Amino acid sequence: QVQLVESGGGLVQAGGSLRLSCAASARTFTSSAMAWFRQAPGKEREFVTAIRWTGGIIDYADSVKGRFTISGDNAKNTVFLQMNSLRPEDTAVYYCAAARIYNYHIHDSSRMYDYWGQGTQVTVSS
Repeated sequence: QVQLVESGGGLVQAGGSLRLSCAASARTFTSSAMAWFRQAPGKEREFVTAIRWTGGIIDYADSVKGRFTISGDNAKNTVFLQMNSLRPEDTAVYYCAAARIYNYHIHDSSRMYDYWGQGTQVTVSS
């Protein structure tokens, strides 16, 4: 069973930065892509960013472009999310996800991802 473990969430003031980390527990697991989603109270889970290991293809939601950066290590099944210039509207539980098979048409949908972390809380105060 593959488990994704996130870390790095916390409380930060607006304009500050946080770095989230996610690692897959199973050494034999190979993902085609990993991503970050987030869910704010009372809202649906939304796509933040994803990275496809082949070709290093990266995509961001418009709301985080220029502020967030995804990076990672395919061999170690780890992914990071550097979040800068944080805003109160970035407050949410952030989830790491991993997909066995990549499909460009749904790479920003939770449907593509087979494994999920437990989530880490990010709170941005104004």
